[in-house]
Amino acid sequence: MTAFSLSDLEELIAARASASVEHSYTAKLLARGRSYCARKMGEEAVETVIAAVEGDAEAIRNEAADLLFHLLVVLKASNVPLDEVMGELARRTAQSGLEEKAARPQS
Repeated sequence: MTAFSLSDLEELIAARASASVEHSYTAKLLARGRSYCARKMGEEAVETVIAAVEGDAEAIRNEAADLLFHLLVVLKASNVPLDEVMGELARRTAQSGLEEKAARPQS
């Protein structure tokens, strides 16, 4: 198992965000705005689903990596720190998923 974490990726994205768009794909994504970043994340999500449906483990791994990267770019573009997402996951996992879902406000 690798020691590389989502927190490491978040830091790398933050560092690359201030680079020139000519030298950084991350900076180029962020320069195009949150909506563009979200569409790219959606594309990666669909590609991950397709890989999963096809049962191609290598493609799943590669597409999941792309999806996580683009998710963290969307978080950066939205000024939502990964720690806040992890805190929400910690809060939700303090009870069963069914209990958590039942406790959500009804719309």
